[in-house]
Amino acid sequence: MSLFQRGRDELPRIKALPKRRSRVISVLDVGSEKVSCLIARLTPRVASEMLPGRTHTIEVIGVGHQRSHGIKSGVVVDLDAAEQSVRHAVAAAERMAGLTIESLIVSVTAGRLKSLRGAAEIDTVGEISQADVSQVLGLAAKVPLEERRVALHSLAFDLSIDGESGLDKVVGMSGNRLGADMHVLTAEETPLRNLEAVVNRARLMVEAFVATPYASALSTLVEDEATMGSACIDMGGGATTIAIFQNGRFVYADQVALGGNHITMDLARGLSIRPADAERLKVMHGCTLSELMQDDDRVPVVPLGEEGGHDSKSTVARSLIAKIIRPRVEETLELVRDRLAASGLGHVIGKRVVLTGGASQLAGMSDTARGILQRNVRLGRPVGVAGLNPSNKGPAFATSVGLLIYPQVAHRENTGQSSIAAFALDQNTRTGRFGSWLRRSL
Repeated sequence: MSLFQRGRDELPRIKALPKRRSRVISVLDVGSEKVSCLIARLTPRVASEMLPGRTHTIEVIGVGHQRSHGIKSGVVVDLDAAEQSVRHAVAAAERMAGLTIESLIVSVTAGRLKSLRGAAEIDTVGEISQADVSQVLGLAAKVPLEERRVALHSLAFDLSIDGESGLDKVVGMSGNRLGADMHVLTAEETPLRNLEAVVNRARLMVEAFVATPYASALSTLVEDEATMGSACIDMGGGATTIAIFQNGRFVYADQVALGGNHITMDLARGLSIRPADAERLKVMHGCTLSELMQDDDRVPVVPLGEEGGHDSKSTVARSLIAKIIRPRVEETLELVRDRLAASGLGHVIGKRVVLTGGASQLAGMSDTARGILQRNVRLGRPVGVAGLNPSNKGPAFATSVGLLIYPQVAHRENTGQSSIAAFALDQNTRTGRFGSWLRRSL
């Protein structure tokens, strides 16, 4: 039976982190520009006020990243090319770590992510027990799904007793009616099957699927931002994702099918240069604020079709580069602004927005975002991780680090239905079925 098929009575969950022992975790961030693999050792840590949600320290011991091939906007378009990108990224991380991995926690951007709300109430007698909480959470997680969609994450964001909401730990309290509100993030099934197939072809198993916006927010939002309410906007290569946190909980996600690759292609077409040259031009000289550029400030480019010799180079004004970049950036941010407004959670976000992802590093991006979103914007980098060199500590690695944090918060998931956040295995391989049984039996 397919592990994506609904109606399973028992769903395997990601194995809980040992409270007193270290554990090695491997993750895979599959993006449109790069495929990144991180291997890290998670060690139990002493609780502190700085990162109260973290139960373990994270030390990265292996890093591998490869130019992404066969992936477009997070969707697998070429199995063979995507497999090779995954193999090379994993092999590089394994060599650095000095070990071999068998399974990975994998990011998901594809599948037209969509947030749903679930709610349930049950009668209680006397003190509320953990069984009561588990029952109401399971009922709240059972939201009706559209055909060919599956639940990626099911997370409670509010508990209530007799209509009094905003409660956190209700076990031991008294009341007649216990209620729960649930955020269920869903995705289309087919892109996930194909992503799983790529990993399986590389002789690896998917230990968990984690939505990119959730992972990025886990690594970049500080505790006060998550508690007071904030939005994390991850500007990737093929898509821009949105995650909203309230009271420390993940309550909403959305995405816009525009990202850094679209800016690159605008430059390539506008200047008649190769996409690879356009990417370098964007990274080295790109800016969203054309008014700050002088027309006499020029940079060399190689026209399309030329060999690239010294005589074949021409120059373009940096102000022209900015004028090509800005409309696409504005379009993307305006769509993000509209999605935030449509979420109905504008009051939750307030004035707090964290911008992250590779495309967010474009010069002037934060200033442009402040003007369009009309909110305070800061550039988010992954925090609370050791072992990364400076080039891997930037916003482009926010999702990868967030995947390492996910096992520390996975216990918050409520698999009231076919949630696949905690499992994904190739049903057509005997190893996959055996591995699933073995992990559930441990």
